[in-house]
Amino acid sequence: MKITKLEKYRPALHFSPEKNWMNDPNGLVFFKDEYHLFYQHNPHGSTWGPMHWGHAVSKDLISWDELEIALHPDDNGTIFSGSAVVDWNNTTGFFKEEPGLVAIFTHHSEGDHGKQAIQTQSLAYSLDNGRSWIKYDGNPVLAHPSKPDFRDPKVFWHKETKKWIMVLATGQTISLYSSANLKEWKFESEFGESCGSHEGVWECPDLFELSIEYSNDKKWVLIVSIGDNPNYDEGSRTQYFVGSFDGKKFTSEHEDIKWLDYGKDNYAGVSFSDIPEADGRRIYLGWMSNWRYANQVPTEGWRSQMTLPRELELHEKKGDYYLVQNLVRELDTYFDIKEERKEVIVTEEERTFFEVDDDYLEIILSLKNMNANKYGLTIEHTDSQYTTITIDTKENVLVLSREKSGVVDFSDNFPKLQRIHLKDSNQLQLRIIIDSSSLELFIDGGEQALTSLIFPDKVSKRIALFAEEGKVNLVYGKVSVPSKKG
Repeated sequence: MKITKLEKYRPALHFSPEKNWMNDPNGLVFFKDEYHLFYQHNPHGSTWGPMHWGHAVSKDLISWDELEIALHPDDNGTIFSGSAVVDWNNTTGFFKEEPGLVAIFTHHSEGDHGKQAIQTQSLAYSLDNGRSWIKYDGNPVLAHPSKPDFRDPKVFWHKETKKWIMVLATGQTISLYSSANLKEWKFESEFGESCGSHEGVWECPDLFELSIEYSNDKKWVLIVSIGDNPNYDEGSRTQYFVGSFDGKKFTSEHEDIKWLDYGKDNYAGVSFSDIPEADGRRIYLGWMSNWRYANQVPTEGWRSQMTLPRELELHEKKGDYYLVQNLVRELDTYFDIKEERKEVIVTEEERTFFEVDDDYLEIILSLKNMNANKYGLTIEHTDSQYTTITIDTKENVLVLSREKSGVVDFSDNFPKLQRIHLKDSNQLQLRIIIDSSSLELFIDGGEQALTSLIFPDKVSKRIALFAEEGKVNLVYGKVSVPSKKG
């Protein structure tokens, strides 16, 4: 079957818009057995433009149904990023009969005649499970007299103070506000000066509490994306802070910079609101692109996709707290095992191959270095296109090269190497999901992650494991392909 231009690079597992532009995930919320994904959307073209909120729903976080546009620009401006919550106790007064959804978003108004743009926070609510939206007639509900960057509200209910808390991106800080009804907001505190990375504008914050694995204690986590800075090869990326929150002020408990993802293509991610307590997961979704080249990636008629949803956990090791990311369990039903291998020695002369040619695949590898200077795997997309993951045991780094992965010439930055400094390069657990135009890599049970776009002519024809100047033991290897159940 000939693939049309519109469908070339279309992912099988990841959400992408049917047509036109998409960026940040917005309003992630679970309500009445549905996951809602709203997103920054330009319905007039496949590059960034006048922002609307696109909308899709899912029963399992993997298969999405795209719905009508949820929020359109109005006299207050275009519709920038934000969040959505379930108003269970009708604090807003919008819902007379049963709880409903409230969207909290940024209105962006371009300044006339050279004046600076104005960003304010506004509300909309839905009485029909998100299928239609009514904008609050008191919009905007929060403005600032001088801050030009005043956007991306992420709101949650704080049980201890019985108030809504808003974390808001304000230049290179995060401002915190509180409200009893989502309509009147009180400034509480500001976080970020002299903390973390300030290589770009701060955007898309998220604040939530997580239990510490194997402990009865909890910590608060603040996620902050930082925008593109042409002085750095990485482009836009995401950091996080671990600390405490007392209902008014967030305090970080570390000075080092913690990166959520070491790849180029996971930005503006936030977590779902109102996941039932019986479920208990903190589920995260990111925009799979980078502002360095997002408008130039070689898709036609549509642009961008989301990462696969990930469950976030907080682990502790020697007094250091760090996020662990694992793909949601719902993904497992989309795969069938094709081939498993155990205790295979790989040398420079004897590589090991998995022959696999499918719409998407999962690779799980347990590798133990014997004495190789380098080892890794090559995803051979075609005879001339390949993506390589190399573990350098001398430098203790993992390097992903997409220089030969397919179409790369749309950006000078795109072919540059992506690196992770490893905790132990001699023993690694790798999980890799490869879709038609992406690769998501998780190391040692999700302790480190690397997300990368690729644009090959096909997903793969085979996977090759290699070793240089020594041997490596493939303790266990598994390749899985699309499930035949569905």
